[in-house]
Amino acid sequence: MSESEKEIKVEKKHFFDNPKNVKRVIHSLYGICLLSIIAEFFIHRHVDHPWESVFGFYGIYGFVACVILVLVAKELRKILMRGEDYYDDK
Repeated sequence: MSESEKEIKVEKKHFFDNPKNVKRVIHSLYGICLLSIIAEFFIHRHVDHPWESVFGFYGIYGFVACVILVLVAKELRKILMRGEDYYDDK
């Protein structure tokens, strides 16, 4: 190998480097969400609590849980955050 060949390194293309693949994944997720909403009309669920029978309960529950998780993490960051120079030599 010559010096010029060593200098020119071709980076490996990954799956999500192509914007077309990103769009495919997002559209697939939209499709799965749509199918789960449609399935809600046809699938009989055996619920333990009355609020589980509300249309879209699990989607709402998941969204609210995610929002709460983010808000708790933001507050926890204030407690756990170290100073900018924490790892610097003293």
